[in-house]
Amino acid sequence: MSQIRLFPRTTSFQEIIPLPASKSESNRALIIHALAGGVEGQLTNLAKARDTQTMIRLLADSQNPVADVLDAGTTMRFLTAFYALTGQTKRMTGTPRMCERPIGILVDALRQLGANIEYENKEGYPPLLLQGFQFAGNRNISIRGDVSSQFISAILMLGPLLPEGICLQITGTLGSKPYVEMTLSQMAHFGIQARVDWATGQIDIPAQPYQPSHFAVESDWSGASYWYAMVALSPFEDTQLELLGLKKNSLQGDSAIQDIMVSLGVKSTFTGRGFLLTKTKAEATLAWDFSQCPDLAQTICVVAAAKNIKLQMTGIESLKVKETDRVLALQQEVAKLGAEIVEVESNRLYELRPNFSACYAIPRIATYDDHRMAMAFAPLGLLTEIVIEEPDVVAKSYPSFWAHVDKILRSGN
Repeated sequence: MSQIRLFPRTTSFQEIIPLPASKSESNRALIIHALAGGVEGQLTNLAKARDTQTMIRLLADSQNPVADVLDAGTTMRFLTAFYALTGQTKRMTGTPRMCERPIGILVDALRQLGANIEYENKEGYPPLLLQGFQFAGNRNISIRGDVSSQFISAILMLGPLLPEGICLQITGTLGSKPYVEMTLSQMAHFGIQARVDWATGQIDIPAQPYQPSHFAVESDWSGASYWYAMVALSPFEDTQLELLGLKKNSLQGDSAIQDIMVSLGVKSTFTGRGFLLTKTKAEATLAWDFSQCPDLAQTICVVAAAKNIKLQMTGIESLKVKETDRVLALQQEVAKLGAEIVEVESNRLYELRPNFSACYAIPRIATYDDHRMAMAFAPLGLLTEIVIEEPDVVAKSYPSFWAHVDKILRSGN
């Protein structure tokens, strides 16, 4: 599809949404499972997201010297470490945008451990040439925490299988800490013991083998955020949505959507099989630090813009090096809703100044090859007719998204 048109509904809704599995948990489980020498069938409820399917394909295709990850950032980072540790000769590449996303911090750390990695073109960016591994005798590695938690997770997962284990020192502020905690928790599920001191940023993992184990992937809290937005933007007070497959005590950092949406008018109640979302009164302003849950920023921006809620955001610097420059993309697209995103303090504090009454024409939302842009803006269809361009980008993380949207909104091309 080149576009999808969404039309507001005239009645309230009470629906059940079977959420997709978490690709964050799935991708970690796949790497750990491979390192553990696990057998088929031990991982259940793996994500159908393109990122995860790409990981499955590449792990199964060990003979191919080229690993094309397409646009899957997590897959690029995790497989670079996996192939390096296992001494495979590979050319790591991806889409043009993937080859613009920095990977130098991870490559530097892998080289310190003994990986032979060269850049094919631009220093610090894919494509990469991996040409084997010889342990350098150094278990002490330092890595910045403020760029991508995926670099840290990639190193941690291979650490137990190094001859002397690994002692990882995280320097500076650690962004997206819940994703590192998720990695460590999944490693523990497969038998790995680690000593973690968050006060000093040090993680020490002795040399030890993974133990094959069954692991069931939880539903995706990032995907849940768009349904929270549906409830927040619904004009009907008796709106209810039940989201299936979510755990009460989740490993996923994006479960913070429960707390954020309290201010935007959504109450969450655990049902035993997921969460029931109901409408409440929203507040006039919201300030939130997204450093631990950056993937929620787009969703929250759109809801705030549509509800005329003044929003202050910090911790969104990493959005500039995602599938697109998400800060710039948001600035351009919320302007179509009458809103403005102002950079109050350079690369730190951003302020959304809404004026939804200024949204006169039917908004036509560009998606920038970014799945989250499409899904974050879709809930606007509850308030106004809206056009989403290139809607198939959702296949990256939530292939069934538009089929689920059809439960609530009438759509057409």
